[in-house]
Amino acid sequence: MHITQLNRECLLHLFSFLDKNSRKNLAKTCHKLLEVFQDPLLWSLLNFHSPVELKKDNFLLGPALKYLSICWYSERVKVCNIEDWMKNSFQKDICNRHENTVSDFLLDVCNRCPNLLSLTLSGCGHVTDDCILQVLKNCPNLKSLKLENCVRITDHTLEAVTLHGGSLRTLHVDFCRNITQAGLERVRQKCPSVMLRAERSANMIPDSKPEKKTTLEKASRKLVQL
Repeated sequence: MHITQLNRECLLHLFSFLDKNSRKNLAKTCHKLLEVFQDPLLWSLLNFHSPVELKKDNFLLGPALKYLSICWYSERVKVCNIEDWMKNSFQKDICNRHENTVSDFLLDVCNRCPNLLSLTLSGCGHVTDDCILQVLKNCPNLKSLKLENCVRITDHTLEAVTLHGGSLRTLHVDFCRNITQAGLERVRQKCPSVMLRAERSANMIPDSKPEKKTTLEKASRKLVQL
């Protein structure tokens, strides 16, 4: 029996065992398999391991998407999670190449995937509070939000959770060093039903840019020394 002789349910089940690239390659072989590839039922879960994958034409976004994960475990993660003011020109150049990639993708998710239930972001150093705010507003059924090693996430995200995370049941903000203990306490008070986890976050010291000493301060210090 040829693969195209299988019914649609069997083909969908078969496709479900393949990764995104394999699905795309198989879909190129005939129109029937292309139709299976384009079936929204096949795309309820998406896992990405690099921002580069977000630009590939090997998946579909739509209302069927329930579970989304973008986890970047690369040496470049260390560069993207350095505070902007600490980066040298070479590091800035690396980051500029994909600075808006994840943010633009999440905006697309907001517009096309209203039934999202779970979002996991790890190592996404360019994701901002505004990105998460838009997700919470546009995906009202979101039950699980897990953020790890996202340097630009601050207490504004925690505030957005208290305002727009009515369906949220799980919130992780691990290694998000720019949130504070006060922000976490507000979530605990306003959203007691949310399972909150913040490993190595509020106890970490944010890499805030040191303020420059004014001329007057420098002069005062010299006078004290004299």
